[in-house]
Amino acid sequence: MPDELPRKLPPKRAVDHEIELVPGTKPPARAPYRMSQPELVELRKQLKEMLESGIIKPAKSLYGAPVLFQKKADGSLRMCCDYRALNKITVKNKYPIPLVADCFDRLSRAKYFTKIDLRSGYWQVRIKEGDEAKTTVVTRYGAFEFLVMLFGLTNAPATFSTMMNQWNLGRARGTSAAGSDETP
Repeated sequence: MPDELPRKLPPKRAVDHEIELVPGTKPPARAPYRMSQPELVELRKQLKEMLESGIIKPAKSLYGAPVLFQKKADGSLRMCCDYRALNKITVKNKYPIPLVADCFDRLSRAKYFTKIDLRSGYWQVRIKEGDEAKTTVVTRYGAFEFLVMLFGLTNAPATFSTMMNQWNLGRARGTSAAGSDETP
């Protein structure tokens, strides 16, 4: 999860993250992972913050992905959703991710450069209406579905690239390039 949560849901945009499933597959539902006491304290804290921000809501769903924590360099805990089972049955989007070299080529004659850090960029994209239940995570404290796109979902890089490329269409040709430092 990002270090700082957005204060509310992002505005409606032309691009939402769709989770299209392979036809005939069953919703994956896994049990919550066991957690240490410090992880449970952190889980409760992060769930409370996300509920207050409107990023998640309580869920009653056939889907369920467990949550785990990864220790960051500073010792704090990053919450991660284990969407491997969901990703296995998600239809893969073959949208091309921009190559860094191509972005540099497009900007090779530019005189000025500006870098925009889209903090929590994935969280600026909503989950397509009707697909929210597919993002359900299961925890000791209940089940919750996400209303914004998360890192770890198949096709999230493609959705983000689509959004950024649509934004770039309105810019003068050759004056802007969109990329991401997130790895799929």
